[in-house]
Amino acid sequence: MSKNPFLFNTHDLPRRAGEMREYELTIDSHEALGFEVLAIAADEPIDIDLRIESVAEGVLATATIRTQASGECGRCLDPVFYDVDETFQELYEYVEDPRQARKKNKPGKAGHKRAQKSEEDDLDEDLVRQMDGELIDLDGPIRDAIILNLPINPLCSADCPGLCPDCGIKWIELPEEHEHAPADIRWAGLENWKTSTAEGGPTGA
Repeated sequence: MSKNPFLFNTHDLPRRAGEMREYELTIDSHEALGFEVLAIAADEPIDIDLRIESVAEGVLATATIRTQASGECGRCLDPVFYDVDETFQELYEYVEDPRQARKKNKPGKAGHKRAQKSEEDDLDEDLVRQMDGELIDLDGPIRDAIILNLPINPLCSADCPGLCPDCGIKWIELPEEHEHAPADIRWAGLENWKTSTAEGGPTGA
């Protein structure tokens, strides 16, 4: 299994509230991020200005992400490019010492209340990001910042007229008087008959 390129080691950050470090990162290799019609290509560099701070609960990460998405126009299918410039802020909580967790979970007067709250805590569990030792995983926050802000229906321009539905040529390349006679499948069998009549061929038995 390939190494997660979004893992970042915070070992240089002292575990004292108020301490801060800043970094400039570039991730050159990753899986494509986005949609079928518009995505950050797997070989497109993602530049990250990262600031990490020690807080009481863990490490607070603040980042600006810059990269470029590519895809195709949703109307005319021309290539489109979309500059990504997004930010996120995420708290990574320290993993609780298992020995301390056992002490807190000893039976006592508060045990029943903790049991009542366990279901609520389980619901919130997915919303909390935790550190893995000294590592923080930037994958989720970066994906959210990029994907949630990409246009679902990208356009090469806001006024792109798209393609002619009959011939598939871009409207912008067609003359103003371009039009197609409305097709009706019920009359399709008479097309050859009309052509034959116009050329002076037989009109009946």
